[in-house]
Amino acid sequence: MRLQGKRARVSGASRGIGKSIALNLAKEGAEVVVNYRSQENEAQQVVDQIKNMGSRGLAVQGSTHIFNNVKAIVQTSLDFLGKIDILVNNAGILTRTAFLEIPEEEWNAIVETNLTGYFLMGQAVASSMVENAVCGSIVNVSSVLQSVTAPNLTHYSVSKAGVGMLTKQMALELAPKKIRVNAVAPGLISTDMNSKDLEKLEFRDSVLNDIPLNIIGQPEDITGSVVFLCSDKEARLITGTTIFIDGGRSLK
Repeated sequence: MRLQGKRARVSGASRGIGKSIALNLAKEGAEVVVNYRSQENEAQQVVDQIKNMGSRGLAVQGSTHIFNNVKAIVQTSLDFLGKIDILVNNAGILTRTAFLEIPEEEWNAIVETNLTGYFLMGQAVASSMVENAVCGSIVNVSSVLQSVTAPNLTHYSVSKAGVGMLTKQMALELAPKKIRVNAVAPGLISTDMNSKDLEKLEFRDSVLNDIPLNIIGQPEDITGSVVFLCSDKEARLITGTTIFIDGGRSLK
């Protein structure tokens, strides 16, 4: 119960990594607002699991890269929680397209969701933390691709590289407000986002060759580090850092 009494908001929490994070924050004692874009049933199932743990949960719909949506999401979260101690920015999308074939619309969609959404939500929640005198923690879910390359993922990699620097800038400017900002950078994790790709034996073998531990991760592999970074006691001196959880992929 390391997060007993804390109040958290997690974006992209209806499935995959976000779902696992939301459930583990609740397991550690936090009340959790589950933010989703389109999977209402899945989001409500996560909330039901949170309630079954004896904690409070709420599902809130909205797109994190649209300013008015963000304002509404944060206000609804504040109305339910009273304050926000923890923000986990996790909402993201991925497509695999060769650099020369990426249309502007696809580029914009990736960057808006994966980077602009983190900025807008981070700014809004951090403002609420300052207004409520909260010594908060913000964790951005990035990717190992913020620092290494991969075929057909230019737009995704650039968006995650932006998240890496956004994390540092937020950490620097919010430190005087006693708000810590860090990131986790997963490697290849088995989720709905890449399940079809992982079913292809050639693709699976190719990516495994780039992972020294030769392991494809699961969402649960990410949550321990997120809980740690959210803990005021265990991580009180940690801000502006990125923890790579990638089986060694970033070594290459």
